[in-house]
Amino acid sequence: MELNEPQIRTGHSPPPPILKRKGSFFLRLFLKIILVIVISTLSIHLPDFTVKPPHREETIKEITGILERYSKDLDNVTRIELAEAIYEESAYYNQDPKFILALIAIESSFQNQSVSEKGAKGLMQLMPYVAESLAQELGIEWHGDPTLFNPFLNIRMGMHYLSQLILDFDDLRVAMAAYNYGPTYVKSLIERRERIPVNYYRRVLTAYHTL
Repeated sequence: MELNEPQIRTGHSPPPPILKRKGSFFLRLFLKIILVIVISTLSIHLPDFTVKPPHREETIKEITGILERYSKDLDNVTRIELAEAIYEESAYYNQDPKFILALIAIESSFQNQSVSEKGAKGLMQLMPYVAESLAQELGIEWHGDPTLFNPFLNIRMGMHYLSQLILDFDDLRVAMAAYNYGPTYVKSLIERRERIPVNYYRRVLTAYHTL
């Protein structure tokens, strides 16, 4: 019975539709409980890499500690300032800063001057042509290698790039594959309905748990 229907004014027992309404209520309640259980189960099995920012200073201190242990070509002042930058960028893009550190660990082993065999450069290992496009989007003045090897700009461009991939693919594992193999290649796999490689994602996840 809908709420806008007339109220029953007789002294007799309520008609059968009331029982039907009660049955519908319990059915909806049961379905909601099942939905909560399913969502909770998925949450347990999928890591949450969204940022949890209530303890800013404590988190920045932890980031600084990781940089001090692994980064060998940055001075102490730069590490502290870079820790703040990583925290702020992670908060802006709603990512867990430790996850970004894990990505950096896999990409460059925290070495700012790192250059890959394919020519990717800096902490987040950006290809120059990709970085130049990102710099234009972000309003960063482009100077080639000096821009790529500026750790603050490299982090800023890398975080922006990763966030774009996450939005484009709507799946962190696929986005991570695109970060490693390139979005064009991953899109071609999707179009051909071929398996998306997840080994890179697993390596980052392992680093995440061991940093």
